[in-house]
Amino acid sequence: MAELLLDFDTLPPSQRDAMWLCLSIRRCVSSMVDRERVVREGIAHLRVAWAAHPEDQALADLIAECTAHDEEFARLWAEREIKVNGHGRKLMRRPDVGVIAVHFEVLMPLQDTDQRLVIYRAADEESQSAWDRLRAR
Repeated sequence: MAELLLDFDTLPPSQRDAMWLCLSIRRCVSSMVDRERVVREGIAHLRVAWAAHPEDQALADLIAECTAHDEEFARLWAEREIKVNGHGRKLMRRPDVGVIAVHFEVLMPLQDTDQRLVIYRAADEESQSAWDRLRAR
């Protein structure tokens, strides 16, 4: 995934959040073809986490920061929609190889449902070829 978006290991732990990356890191923001849908789905996941852990100060701080610094996030957060999608398709744009379509799946361990593992795979041969070109660099 590092070649498609960025290397998470290069970020401080406080910035290793998908929603924060989606809103803040220029490379991530510019890579999303359907940004509103991605932000809307991310907000739905945040709402579920917040409902399960309303006392979590780090989560409350993240929501406050996103609301204060991103107009689209604030508008969508105010809609109070909760529709979590555990799988789907995303289109990501890379200036060097074009649009890459990926299928994603969100997995949650039964013993620790606060954790998420997201698996991305190329959605078609053209996307796989583009991803392979990225990896070769």
